[in-house]
Amino acid sequence: MSDFTLSATTREDSGKGASRRLRRENLVPAIIYGGKAGGNDRKPTSITLKANELNKVLEFEAFYSSIVTLSVDGKDEQVILKDLQRHPAKALIWHADFLRVSKNTKIKAHVPLHFLNEETCVGVKIGGGSIMHQLTSLDIICTAGDLPEFIEIDMEKVELGQAIHLSDLTLPKGVESLALSHGPEHDTSVVSVIAPKKAAADEEESTEEAGE
Repeated sequence: MSDFTLSATTREDSGKGASRRLRRENLVPAIIYGGKAGGNDRKPTSITLKANELNKVLEFEAFYSSIVTLSVDGKDEQVILKDLQRHPAKALIWHADFLRVSKNTKIKAHVPLHFLNEETCVGVKIGGGSIMHQLTSLDIICTAGDLPEFIEIDMEKVELGQAIHLSDLTLPKGVESLALSHGPEHDTSVVSVIAPKKAAADEEESTEEAGE
């Protein structure tokens, strides 16, 4: 798991006017929520981040699925990124939401899928097919301490016409597919190797002729 640290300061002002002022100063309004203290739920904390520091870590894919250290007024908080609001037209971050966690906090997270050996995939190299991704990321359930940066899928031995489903994935220890937690009927396809368009069209034509 990668180490990311961001500096932040608490803020008292709120509302659209205050947020606009912060953005003009190259700052990003954000909030930290969740967690407990003394057995009670902690109150949300409004904070401000430096836009250049936030933009820098957002360039790393691992940031989105890592425990992040937020140094708020010099005091460290362990959090994960839960939501980003972006400007609809410009490359600007409008607002960020962070969730307080400990290593034992059970969370729902969204992690990227990394597809390995696509160029040497049997269904592509020998079968002449092409790879179609039904999913490029996965919703998971795990403790924050088990949160993976990504999940790998080896495509080398996948044959033409074959699909890899959620139930076929080898997930890290302590990690569960959110979809499959709702039942086997949610076992959707993740990636498949499909026949070339011409071959598929020829097969469909042959099927039609056979039925005449």
